[in-house]
Amino acid sequence: MTTQNAQQDATSPAQGSHQWILTLELPGRASATEHGTWNPVPGSTRHDVFVAIRQHVISRFPELERATVAFFALEPNQL
Repeated sequence: MTTQNAQQDATSPAQGSHQWILTLELPGRASATEHGTWNPVPGSTRHDVFVAIRQHVISRFPELERATVAFFALEPNQL
């Protein structure tokens, strides 16, 4: 299998400095896994970013407001 690297061109939207993945779950009822990139405000903590991302996901899925966090990852968006 051959893969090609896609390079970001001038028409691609800019990506954030960090890549995140969050899974929220109401066991036996509902779950959602979302992902994206984020530019933390200088001086913010990992917890600050977690709270902001969780709120972002809940704004899309209000039924998950009381959900358990099943997974959260936040990593620099570079190789």
